[in-house]
Amino acid sequence: MIELPLAEVAAIIGAPQAPDGAVTGEVRIDSRAVRPGDLFVALRGEQADGHTYAAAAVEAGAAAVLVERPTTPRDLVVPDALAALQSLAAEVFRRDQPLTFGITGSSGKTSTKDLLAQVLAGFGSTLAPVGSFNNEIGLPLTALRRDAGTRYAALEYSARGLGHIAFLCGIARPHVTVVLNVGSAHLGEFGSVANIALAKGELVEAATTLVVLNADDPLVAAMASRTTQPVVTFGTAPGADYRAEKVDLDEDGRPGFVLVTPQGRADVRLQVRGGHQVSNALSVAAGVLAAGVTDDVERVAGLLGSAQAVSRWRMEVTERPDGVTVVNDAYNANPDSMRAALKTLAVMSRGKQRRTWAVLGPMAELGDDTRDAHMELGRFVVRLDVSRLVVVGPEAGGIHAGAVLEGSWGEESVHVDDADAAVALLREEVAAGDVVLVKASRSAGLERVAAALLEETS
Repeated sequence: MIELPLAEVAAIIGAPQAPDGAVTGEVRIDSRAVRPGDLFVALRGEQADGHTYAAAAVEAGAAAVLVERPTTPRDLVVPDALAALQSLAAEVFRRDQPLTFGITGSSGKTSTKDLLAQVLAGFGSTLAPVGSFNNEIGLPLTALRRDAGTRYAALEYSARGLGHIAFLCGIARPHVTVVLNVGSAHLGEFGSVANIALAKGELVEAATTLVVLNADDPLVAAMASRTTQPVVTFGTAPGADYRAEKVDLDEDGRPGFVLVTPQGRADVRLQVRGGHQVSNALSVAAGVLAAGVTDDVERVAGLLGSAQAVSRWRMEVTERPDGVTVVNDAYNANPDSMRAALKTLAVMSRGKQRRTWAVLGPMAELGDDTRDAHMELGRFVVRLDVSRLVVVGPEAGGIHAGAVLEGSWGEESVHVDDADAAVALLREEVAAGDVVLVKASRSAGLERVAAALLEETS
């Protein structure tokens, strides 16, 4: 929420004129969400042009509309509405900036942000994006939600090319930066894993107070050379400053571990699912403790243990009345996150007493590695001894091929054309007590499969 005279907003963004009044609410890009006192920004997208809805925003009570051409009596006219939004966010956020934590990595950004935000909220008012607002639009919109009472900020920084994170840091430069991992997500756009590491390291270079690096990932650990700020490490490696010992997963896939830190030790049992969450939780503990938010290890462990999965379709576990468990992890997928989710599924089989189903769609943006990555994933499914594999869509065919070649599978692996076919098969064959994991890249829309399964007994 911001409170600024429109004349001051105009000066910040370079608009030649401003209507009378002030912004006293949120900055919006969806006219349907506009409330009195808000600022509406008319962005031009592939599907719609925000200028079409400027008048509706004014009618809903917008204090002004930020536009690229005259549209209403409440206009702030600029050459580039997105650039103006970013300039406004940069100026507002840097004024009495809260202690800001920036997170990046090939996978796990949003889950880690959710954990961090809930831990920081135990020590003061915390700003965090909704879902994955981590790009050139989402980050400035999040930054503009801070208010005078905001003490901490937990932000995500995404990249689809070199220079993207550096650009985002120009809008909201973090004090504390956390790098989770370097994997193959978006490999097709970056061209190489080395370029991915180069891009993620831009966040390290932007840190003004502290850098937190994953000691278990050599490409991340090497980023220590890219900063003059203090560096702390996290991981399971014996030399990590903040590490996990005695890691285990309960039968519901919830990790437990002993948190070992320079400030002391504490037992942790997470509510979120998956062994990969141990690394995410360690990064949070390292950032919060090393940055001086607190030195109370037991309290940090308790806050981590009470943190819930917040963002939708990320290891979202729901049990039907008949005992079928649906694990909806359909928000996105890359080889690393696929393996992490499948390992959790294997744990949830409870000693082979429950059948496990892996409903997998394509992994996007892998470039020349697409076919090999999908086939290797199919082989991985077989090695985990998952009961049934349902591969969805022509782009994911390599998963089925890899499974068949690895295990000489017959009925255990099925390749269907689309989500509707997957739903029909699952409705016919899933039985009480089964565990069903649904995962694919966002473009596949497999959350519809999970939703359909849950509607069965709703």
